[in-house]
Amino acid sequence: MVENQLIKLTEQFLVEIGSVKRYSENTLQSYKRDLDQFNNFLIEKNITSVGQITEKTIKHYLIYLNELELSKSSISRKLSSLRSLFNYIITQEDEADNPAKKVKNPKFNRKLPETITLDSFNKIYTLIDEEESKYRAILNKAIFEVLYGCSLRVSELCGLQFNDVNLNNNSVRVLGKGSKYRIVPIGNKSIQILQEYIQLRKKTTGKDPFFIKENGTGIDRWFVYKLVKKYLSKVTDISKRSPHILRHSSATHMLNEGADLMAVKEILGHENLSTTQIYTHVSIENLKKSYKSAHPKS
Repeated sequence: MVENQLIKLTEQFLVEIGSVKRYSENTLQSYKRDLDQFNNFLIEKNITSVGQITEKTIKHYLIYLNELELSKSSISRKLSSLRSLFNYIITQEDEADNPAKKVKNPKFNRKLPETITLDSFNKIYTLIDEEESKYRAILNKAIFEVLYGCSLRVSELCGLQFNDVNLNNNSVRVLGKGSKYRIVPIGNKSIQILQEYIQLRKKTTGKDPFFIKENGTGIDRWFVYKLVKKYLSKVTDISKRSPHILRHSSATHMLNEGADLMAVKEILGHENLSTTQIYTHVSIENLKKSYKSAHPKS
């Protein structure tokens, strides 16, 4: 049986981004699904070597994905995965080219992220105070405060260690995408809540999880998802009620209050400024809504 060259290179690529570049497990699995689907498509076309893959092959693959009625954003992501794979192959095969390089992403209107108002966020604290357990109430507040106040991803929140949070200089060290660290400031209101949480939690130090439940175990993403969905459901009617909504809201509120776009980019840990700029559109849309509802000339 002839060895499938592309499958072998795909496996090497996944090892590269997993062990060397240290991409998160979720990102790694996303790449694997995308590339497995592409390789299965090629097998049906009797294509087993890199040299057989042309720009036309990639375009035929996009037609195939479109026939599956995938969203344009999903197709764009899969195309991005192919570009990354072929960029890796170029470093391994002298005569290889990137057949996906010139293939354009399908055009689509990027959906603006949903957000909640500051009033809705503050209402959550009132609801949390109704918790029977004082520890659980303070833990919940601390989680919401760091998700929103520091604009963290849920994976970043769950990965915080005790010595990552420095209340003396009002900052938190965050391990973000691509295993890159960044320093995020903590506001005075957040400091007060975190101090109260630290006083109540079991005394642990160093590399222990910063956020722990009453039984002493660290929180995980499902614990946070369940918690956030519970309280967002009580204060807003937006369709998505995930922890990422708090990150979206935080970035939007900062820009609404005049924060520098580059500073917001650094806080969020975005690689490209274009990713952060989506929040300027959210701010403009909010401004339009305020104008239409309040201005006599609207």
